[in-house]
Amino acid sequence: MSGHKMDTLAVHAGTAPDPATNARITPIYQTASYVFDDVDHAAGLFDLEIFGNIYTRLMNPTNGALEGKIAALEGGAAALATASGHAAQFLAFHTLMEPGCHIVAAKKLYGGSLNQIGHSFRKMDWHSSFVDADDPANVAAAITGKTRAVFIESLANPGGVVQDIAAIAKVAHDAGVPLIVDNTMATPVLCRPIEHGADIVVHSVTKFLNGHGNSVGGVIVDAGSFDWASSGNYPYLSQPNPSYHGKVFTQAFGNLAFILGCRALGMRDLGPQMAPMNAFLTLTGMETLSLRMERHCANALALAQWLKAHPKVDWVSYAGLPEDPYHPLAQRYLGGRGGAVFTFGLKGGYDAGVKLVSSVKLFSHLANIGDTRSLIIHPSSTTHRQLSAEGQEAAGAGPSVVRVSVGIEHIDDIIADMAQALEAA
Repeated sequence: MSGHKMDTLAVHAGTAPDPATNARITPIYQTASYVFDDVDHAAGLFDLEIFGNIYTRLMNPTNGALEGKIAALEGGAAALATASGHAAQFLAFHTLMEPGCHIVAAKKLYGGSLNQIGHSFRKMDWHSSFVDADDPANVAAAITGKTRAVFIESLANPGGVVQDIAAIAKVAHDAGVPLIVDNTMATPVLCRPIEHGADIVVHSVTKFLNGHGNSVGGVIVDAGSFDWASSGNYPYLSQPNPSYHGKVFTQAFGNLAFILGCRALGMRDLGPQMAPMNAFLTLTGMETLSLRMERHCANALALAQWLKAHPKVDWVSYAGLPEDPYHPLAQRYLGGRGGAVFTFGLKGGYDAGVKLVSSVKLFSHLANIGDTRSLIIHPSSTTHRQLSAEGQEAAGAGPSVVRVSVGIEHIDDIIADMAQALEAA
């Protein structure tokens, strides 16, 4: 569907009428496996000589529709749906990393990503350096001969930090490594990282892409532009693979080598596939993505402006505010908008934060973002509690910080609920 606008792609991309029944809505293909035409057909599928369905761990038509839709919205070559955003990151890194290899990541990330990259990945002998990516020179300084990827968020969770994607992409490419961008918070409605040099985009589709808090999932999008063979640093893709009779993915699949490696090697052996029901729910949610993001952003800006003037609020970090230090980057990468998620600091510190999230009535106190409903959390006592005090501060989740994900309710009701909760705090 090249040439269509984002609003149209969100409705139509990847979801043609079902070829078997002419059903207009993509069915839920709730099946574990698929019948082969004959022995030769089966052999061709298993040897990756022809493409088709073998087993839902590898492919499923409902998941495939979602993959096509998200790849179209992000401007990527292909995509792979996964069980969660964490699963998407794990499969992406699994395809790139060998024992002893290294990741350079921004300090300001979702707390779960800090734990995954900084702690869990160590069990596989994958190492990491976290840097202040506001200055791309810090990224460049941290890259070593063992670095296999640079990882950032386009719009960081929880602090609303906007990264200079193009500058960081140049640093990564000058060093011969790909840039992976988590675009969960911005969504392709606000930002398409591939257009700014990203090689791989990941999402937790649980958040804004689904938008209704009813399922968990993730996705990897491959730009199809990185040369995985030239450096020799990605042998999983550029060297003969014994599990496919010596097939070399870069030779066999060209610019789709990475995403097919994630599917045919990573997903095959590790198995974090998305359930077809979750793909169906996300496809349904994505039809209103552009409409929802318009209201999310408008409500978030209005609430941020109101909070900034409140006497109990010390500061507001929202890139949509003209005075915010990240506003120039928001203008460059996000169309001047700041998204739906931001943080603010309370003058009463940790205790005030805990009291505030305990006093809301319309807002839901829970660990998620991107819902149609307004959500609130105190990161220091929840999502980032595993980090040290210094680590929390570095991640933008200090003791006084409150994070909101502003929903699509009427703005008067959102502000009224925040007003009464602040009064209680």
